[in-house]
Amino acid sequence: MTSPAAEEQRVALAAVAGAHGIKGELRLKLFAEGLDSLKAHDTLIVGGKPAKLVSIRDGGKVAVARFEGVNDRGAAEKLRGTLIEVERDQLPSLDEGEFYFSDLIDLPVVDDAGEPIGHVVGVENFGASDIVEIEKPNGKRFMVPLTKAAVPEWDAEKLVVNADFVDA
Repeated sequence: MTSPAAEEQRVALAAVAGAHGIKGELRLKLFAEGLDSLKAHDTLIVGGKPAKLVSIRDGGKVAVARFEGVNDRGAAEKLRGTLIEVERDQLPSLDEGEFYFSDLIDLPVVDDAGEPIGHVVGVENFGASDIVEIEKPNGKRFMVPLTKAAVPEWDAEKLVVNADFVDA
């Protein structure tokens, strides 16, 4: 079993959406940009355990991957919903203004007057821009575009949202 501190040092690159065929291939929902983000690593962490990536290819809306030790559909189905992760220190360094979505998860959110709003629970990109999902203390969630108008600033301590974008 891994310690919580070790898990915090990991970044999810994909999640297993299900099996593909009968030979143990996995359909992956990618969180990273393209297949190359996975190809760059010989060994990834699949469901909390190291696994060697044997092959990966484009499968249309998903990636199709094969990992050592996953040899049939039953083994592949057991991995449905598990994360494909990499240790944080294995990721490439970032240029100015770049970030990993995982850097924002659980970040406290305040409005531009400094009043607490909640915390970041997700980051998505549907094509136009990155979208931050925020959960309030009452459990209600809302989304905000990650633009200068909506999110004038953020750092490792907090994300600031313009009050005009806060869902009442």
